[in-house]
Amino acid sequence: MSNPINEKLLPAPKNGGFRMDDYFVWCGSVIQGEDGKYHMFASRWPKALGFGWQWLFNSEIVRAISDTPEGPYTFQEVVMERRHRSYFDAMNQHNPSIKYWKGTYYLYYFGTTFGGPVPEAGEFISPERAIEVWNRKRIGVAVSTSVFGPWERMDQPLLEPRTPGHWDCTITTNPSAVIMPDGTTYMIYKSREYAHAPLQLGIVKAPHPAGPFERLSDSPILQFDDGNIHVEDPYLWYQDDQFHVLMKDDFKNNGGGITGEWGAGVYATSEDCVHWKLHPEPLSYTRDVVWDDGTVTKQSNLERPNLLFHDGKPTHLFLATGNGDEPWDIQGVTWNMVIPLKTISNQE
Repeated sequence: MSNPINEKLLPAPKNGGFRMDDYFVWCGSVIQGEDGKYHMFASRWPKALGFGWQWLFNSEIVRAISDTPEGPYTFQEVVMERRHRSYFDAMNQHNPSIKYWKGTYYLYYFGTTFGGPVPEAGEFISPERAIEVWNRKRIGVAVSTSVFGPWERMDQPLLEPRTPGHWDCTITTNPSAVIMPDGTTYMIYKSREYAHAPLQLGIVKAPHPAGPFERLSDSPILQFDDGNIHVEDPYLWYQDDQFHVLMKDDFKNNGGGITGEWGAGVYATSEDCVHWKLHPEPLSYTRDVVWDDGTVTKQSNLERPNLLFHDGKPTHLFLATGNGDEPWDIQGVTWNMVIPLKTISNQE
């Protein structure tokens, strides 16, 4: 049985997606708004600041728009900005994931706050300060009855870390939620036990998209005997009576991981969102991208996979990417690209 994402990949529009000349762009999540157009919620931070750790201190969430899913998307507005430092998400917002249920849009994300000055262009950010702020990452949600806002942000995190002794006692981040027809919501998240420990994934469930969420297992999902195997950037959805997840193959120490290519897409399924099975052919996409002008490039990264759906079926895959051919060799340019997927209509 072939991989259900890989077998549907079409050439990516070279002039599609969302990019900004003066900003690094990351984390693209797209939804069709009440106006019939397509709205991408993305993270950005000024290119003048550099890549490095600046995303953790200076990111904000923005909205861009396009008449078609492929784009190109045009910047419209900043959706989330800084607020009083006492709030958990005061100083930085990142990882947006947009959902809709019964007249309300739910924008999941993580936020941080921190003391001290905001790092400026060219400023060295020490590893100690970066880890301190990294450990403040908390998942939040903002709600609106319109894709145009205004957005109501919660004063408290949607999901807190647990107490020391648990595997997820440091952070909650990388949210990806699926909202069932009755409002029951499952959400996958990322955490770890201590600084530099392996990052792992957990599952929570709530009766409503805005919570309250409870953990479905005390243990992380997708545990591997090989300590070099590591997955992150999960995207969760429900289709054909089961849960599905796309993840990044983020293996360590040249171990080969699950797919054999660092940064490639991994696909797994579950009946209960707790016990997961890797697909027999888990490779969903690689960093070798086929473009609509016939060229092929190896991208530095393909991060934060997100899908767009039509009639309950995935039609477009969105990925944060950069221009270099080695991991994190982004050559000063990042953007959110899009790969159309074959559907019944475009196979005819």
